[in-house]
Amino acid sequence: MSQRIIMFMPSIEGGGVEKNFFIVANYLIKFKDVSVITISNKFKNKFNNKINFISPKSNFWDSFNRRFKYIFALILLINEFFKKKEKIVFCFQANIYAILICKLFSVKIIVRSNSAPFGWSNSLIKKKIFKIILPFADKIMVNSYEFKKDLKKEFNVNSVCIYNPLNKKEIIKKSKNKVKKIYKNNILRIINIGRFTEQKDQLTLLKALNEIKNKITFQAIIIGRGVLKKKLDKYIDENNLNKFIKIKSFVKNPYPYIKQSDIFILTSVYAGLPNVLLQALVLNKFVISSDCRTGPKEILLNGDGGYLFQVGDYKKLSKLILNYKINKKECLGKLKKSRNHLFRFDYESNLRKYLDLLN
Repeated sequence: MSQRIIMFMPSIEGGGVEKNFFIVANYLIKFKDVSVITISNKFKNKFNNKINFISPKSNFWDSFNRRFKYIFALILLINEFFKKKEKIVFCFQANIYAILICKLFSVKIIVRSNSAPFGWSNSLIKKKIFKIILPFADKIMVNSYEFKKDLKKEFNVNSVCIYNPLNKKEIIKKSKNKVKKIYKNNILRIINIGRFTEQKDQLTLLKALNEIKNKITFQAIIIGRGVLKKKLDKYIDENNLNKFIKIKSFVKNPYPYIKQSDIFILTSVYAGLPNVLLQALVLNKFVISSDCRTGPKEILLNGDGGYLFQVGDYKKLSKLILNYKINKKECLGKLKKSRNHLFRFDYESNLRKYLDLLN
């Protein structure tokens, strides 16, 4: 009998974590009997048609908030437990709830934590809950070694690190798709991509650009969507930044826009292993990133492969942008170092590690 894997992700929202979820599911179906439980039915076309897709038939349920999706998806998960076939749950979201349910039904579970503990343990009660329940998972998987250390320090649990599989061929291929030109000629071209949330902190980028608007000629594009869009728009209007900065709605294929740029800037408050930095490096773009926990420091070789600044330090960020303009040769040297170390994120070898973990 083939080992049955239930991959659990109640709310699929189109970010970097989701892209990894699609990649891993479509890889594992070659070797395992894979089911996917989610409430986000509209993403069904992202999965291999051999995968057993367990979801509401209507997209109506996807309009509900994340908590509701968790509850609905957990009910679907419990329903699967009444079927006799041996199974392992591979959880990408709602880890604590899924661990409790799995232990109640004596089902093995692997949980994949997607962002550093800083982002999900900001209250004492929450910390205690995680500290009690996380150790009950049969395996815990993280996507950076810095993350692994943080998890051990915060919750005294051991974890396995598997880097995000980086499909360089696909990124390069998709970057060649034709899109409208977004930058003017002979100008410093800056890009940021991410959800408009407190976690991604694009306001720090806007403040940094406001500092240099009278010092160099540049144009910045921010691609994404989210609850803070009005706040970002307001800052741009109030500081007369409209001719320097454009906000573009979320796009399915951001690679042609990255390809047109000179610098990719990440301002996140916390992360796991930011896929977007890896994608920018594949497309040969210099990276300036917040030194948030976790991931950027690891990707950028502690600053040898790009510029790092403290979270929220917009004045330092503004100086680093100016420094790129002045010391471009130094920056290209750093970029080369980062690109030379992309082998760590090799697509096939990291996917094989997922399979080994399940076996």
